[in-house]
Amino acid sequence: MATGQNNLAMNQTVAQIARHYVKNGNAEIPEPMLNRIEHGIRCYDPCLSCSTHAVGQMPLHVQLIAPDGKVMSEMARG
Repeated sequence: MATGQNNLAMNQTVAQIARHYVKNGNAEIPEPMLNRIEHGIRCYDPCLSCSTHAVGQMPLHVQLIAPDGKVMSEMARG
């Protein structure tokens, strides 16, 4: 459960990455955004096997949620 201790930091990192990529109502999730999210999560993951997967192969499911709670865009990998 050590990864859970870093959950707040990982969430803040993902939010910062989203603010960089999602601007002016753009609802696309580009591959570079997935790569940055993966990198941000790896920085805080103390599990050696989880933090050392081959880059670009970490299973991810990313959703962009509008302020009203609707899913604007969604992308999954792995």
